[in-house]
Parts: sequence; structure tokens; C-alpha cells
Amino acid sequence: MENKIQIDKNVKEQMINEVKDYFVKERDEDLGDLAAELILNFFIDKLGPDIYNQGVNDAHTYMSDKVEDLFALQIVKR
Repeated sequence: MENKIQIDKNVKEQMINEVKDYFVKERDEDLGDLAAELILNFFIDKLGPDIYNQGVNDAHTYMSDKVEDLFALQIVKR
């Protein structure tokens, strides 16, 4: 399994536009596509793994709780 976060091309284009919109609205700076993509790639590479891993941990906790709930379905012999 590759340890790199893969993002669909269309989704990445939307994310680049979000970065550009953020810089215009919050910093009054116009970014080109290349600058916005470089910033996005930086955050994906540096922060993405931690965010992804938190999602994996949250999913593990959720699934573990649901598996424990299965014991409530046991039939008790009398």
C-alpha cells in the first residue's frame, strides 16, 4: 500500500479554487493556479497524514464500539 494521499483530479481542482478563494477573501491576495496548488500540496503532504490517521483512529473506535454492541444481542440460556 502506498503511503501517499491520492486525490481525484476534479476534487483537487476544486480544492485549488478553495485555496485561491481563501487568499482573496482573507488576505486580499490573488494566487495563480500554480501557487495555490503548491500551497495545497504542502498541506496535503505535511498535514494530510495526521488528519487521515485521525480519521482511521476515529473509525477504529467507532467500529470497536459497534462490535462490543454485538454482545448485547447474545441469547442468554436459562
